[in-house]
Amino acid sequence: MDKTHAQTDPEVPQPAALLTDNDCWGLLRRVQVGRLAVVLDGEPEIFPVNYIVDHGTLVFRTADGTKLTAALTNRTVAFESDGFDSDRSVAWSVVVKGSASEIRELEDKIDASLLPLAPWHGGPKHRFVRIVPSQISGRQFAVVDGSVWHNPYTLRRTSGYE
Repeated sequence: MDKTHAQTDPEVPQPAALLTDNDCWGLLRRVQVGRLAVVLDGEPEIFPVNYIVDHGTLVFRTADGTKLTAALTNRTVAFESDGFDSDRSVAWSVVVKGSASEIRELEDKIDASLLPLAPWHGGPKHRFVRIVPSQISGRQFAVVDGSVWHNPYTLRRTSGYE
């Protein structure tokens, strides 16, 4: 993508690049936090979770509560993670759709407990949930300097990103 052109002419839309499945998995392995999207009692809910990629699935730890109930009741979930490469001024987003299930078999629980997946919250997180994807998609795009955009209300340029 011509970064210079994108920064000087915001009227010319620059397409986001679609990512391959392998690219998506590679990016998911780089970050530790994503958002779990579920439906509970007919209402959408989103929870931040730290996770790990494990053999083409996503695993996260949680405690008893709304997040676990929502993920296991409907089982169909979406998961999103994103990032920004400041060296290249490139942003990306990956969405995984699939089914969630609790890891219950003793051998599988032991394997999950050995994953380098420590909860960020100090409370007990003894339940492991695995998301098995049915679909994965991702996009990346060059981020333009915010100073090239005019604020339509003040007719001034916005400040650049830091």
